[in-house]
Amino acid sequence: MRTAHRSREVDTETRQTLAGTSGFAMNIGHCVAIPSFSKSIDKLIGMTLSGALDAFRLEAECLSRAAAGLSEEEWRLPTRCEPWTVRELLGHVRVVIAWLPGMLTAAEPAKAEVSAVDYYRPDDRFDVPTNTARIGVAQDYAAGLGSGAALVEDFTATWQLVDRQCRAEREDRVVRTRHGDAMLLSQFLLTRVVEIAVHGLDIADALGRPPWLTRQAGDVVMELQLGPDWRSAMRELGWDRLTFLRKATGRQRLESADAARVERLGMRWLTLA
Repeated sequence: MRTAHRSREVDTETRQTLAGTSGFAMNIGHCVAIPSFSKSIDKLIGMTLSGALDAFRLEAECLSRAAAGLSEEEWRLPTRCEPWTVRELLGHVRVVIAWLPGMLTAAEPAKAEVSAVDYYRPDDRFDVPTNTARIGVAQDYAAGLGSGAALVEDFTATWQLVDRQCRAEREDRVVRTRHGDAMLLSQFLLTRVVEIAVHGLDIADALGRPPWLTRQAGDVVMELQLGPDWRSAMRELGWDRLTFLRKATGRQRLESADAARVERLGMRWLTLA
């Protein structure tokens, strides 16, 4: 597993450019990088906008509840996503969600060109300078709040705002990401579900708590990586949702026998910065 470290300082102008006015669109943090072979827009995940929002809301609610009442000592615990602490990692999740309001007010692209699968293709959004800036943006945001309680309050207010705004949009709404991808809103929301689910697992592990992964978020990740016949694939693998999430995102070792099976099943490996 490759971990991106904050190898050098990023100037203030670069951070402000990345942060934008409403937040900073990111991918699944900076914990692991796996090659992606997705090429085309036809890899759409078959989920409606309301379905994507339900998965988003349920997983975000669980993370808000889990983070409420943490002690200052717990907020300072290290995570596997070095160099982020629990506090900084939740800050990162808030930042990646906060990009959505600005996307909704920006000009709408004529058509969607990128699916949730294609979103995770390898390019400069995962290179060292971008990851270094990504780390700094989350650290700066978390440091700017007075307490962990304030961070939980802001995170909760942010995802609730996003949920309300997105529910007012039509089913075929197209948005443009910070990286220039024209996507159906429903498809982009699936990437936010993955973000909350994967980093929720990282936070749970750092706290030494049982993970709170919801069925809906687990299903999103499985369909994203295994395709529409993901239920049959999961039966063949014999894994539960948590095992799949850990192995599919590099958080648990993939044994050679497992690797052969997922290759045969056509696993869509995602590029995760």
